Amino acid sequence: MKKWMILGGLVLAFGMFSCDDQDGMIRSGAVFTSDFERDAEDWTGALAEYGKATDTSTIEFRFRRTALPAPLDAKKNGLMLQSHNRSDDMFMFLKKKVTGLKANQTYNVVFEIDLGTNARINGIGAGGSPGSSVYLKAGASPNEPIVKLENDFYTFNLDKGAQSEGGKELFVLGNIENGIEKDEYKIVKRDNVTKPVEVKANANGEIWLCIGTDSGYEGLTVLYYDKIKTSITEKVMN
Repeated sequence: MKKWMILGGLVLAFGMFSCDDQDGMIRSGAVFTSDFERDAEDWTGALAEYGKATDTSTIEFRFRRTALPAPLDAKKNGLMLQSHNRSDDMFMFLKKKVTGLKANQTYNVVFEIDLGTNARINGIGAGGSPGSSVYLKAGASPNEPIVKLENDFYTFNLDKGAQSEGGKELFVLGNIENGIEKDEYKIVKRDNVTKPVEVKANANGEIWLCIGTDSGYEGLTVLYYDKIKTSITEKVMN
């Protein structure tokens, strides 16, 4: 059963997006928390920014819901994303569609992400650091994030910027360093609470959420998304 309540005009949804009317519309806003304990909650994973001629077996791309690795709590589940960066600029990402918004209305989106990473601080690797050279980005768009083949290269269709630089649709939340001088999994928190993302819903009242890593490290990156909290609120026009 859907559980929801309205506090001060903001809809708090537990396990799913909810609304403040009976027609399925998200009127003023919603807070959605994905903890992946039961399923992937409609988040899907993909990979972009590599050549068609690349032997995909060497990329080692994986996406699945699984238990968190040691020494994290193995009783908890998360979304695992991994890939071996063969192009020096690979982008692996999660995406999810949100419906029930007002058509063509502008919204502010805030991401709060709990990420399991084993990339030590001040790490050294091929092409760059396994931690500080891998940038976590998040954003929203009225258009679905997709991978498309252009000139024998699999590109990403949204404007995410390049590595340490953000774009018009995805912004840098930080890197994936674990905060310690050990190659050990820790949960790190990344967010854009102080700088919400603005997005205009499409004519169907939809937006797409996207979270990913833009990598300058030419090695294997294995990440576990333990929790993703997304707050969507209608932008008040002055």
